[in-house]
Amino acid sequence: MASRGTTETSKLKQNLEEQLDRLMQQLQDLEECREELDADEYEETKKETLEQLSEINDSLKKIMSGDMTLVDELSGMQLAIQAAISQAFKTPEVIRMFAKKQPRQLRTRLAEMDRDLMVGKLGRDLYTQQKVEILTALRKLGEKLTADDEMFLSANAGTALSQFERVSTDLGSGDKVFALASFEVEKAKQ
Repeated sequence: MASRGTTETSKLKQNLEEQLDRLMQQLQDLEECREELDADEYEETKKETLEQLSEINDSLKKIMSGDMTLVDELSGMQLAIQAAISQAFKTPEVIRMFAKKQPRQLRTRLAEMDRDLMVGKLGRDLYTQQKVEILTALRKLGEKLTADDEMFLSANAGTALSQFERVSTDLGSGDKVFALASFEVEKAKQ
């Protein structure tokens, strides 16, 4: 979305104009076929068409007056989430499991990391970073954390993860966060 919504807003306007033309044609066709329809069917169809026409006209007016665009709303949201995710999560594997809503796999990864730390296969700093990421992802997925996990998270969560928590909470449903996390995973693969 390099255009940050400009192209999308233009396309939305074009689609609304096309719908407007289609509905105007539908009204014209309705008048031409009036004799073939019974009175109730004609009135109902005309009423529905006029309602749709009114809704599209209102939307088109908003876009043309600048009251409704995709530029501010969607790109602002996307930029906030991208920044939060990119700063909060450094491990692509965690981003992938988070985006795919895989709490079991995240817990399995956490257990593997605990084992790797004990046998000296994983350094303390990397362990701490990844454990914080996984615990944060689990929390955002609605999973219950143990008291020890909560204490670990409180002691080790940095400002980036705090910002991620705040941004994702401000945006409402986690689906938006998951959608962007999925986008980030796909982008990282390329």
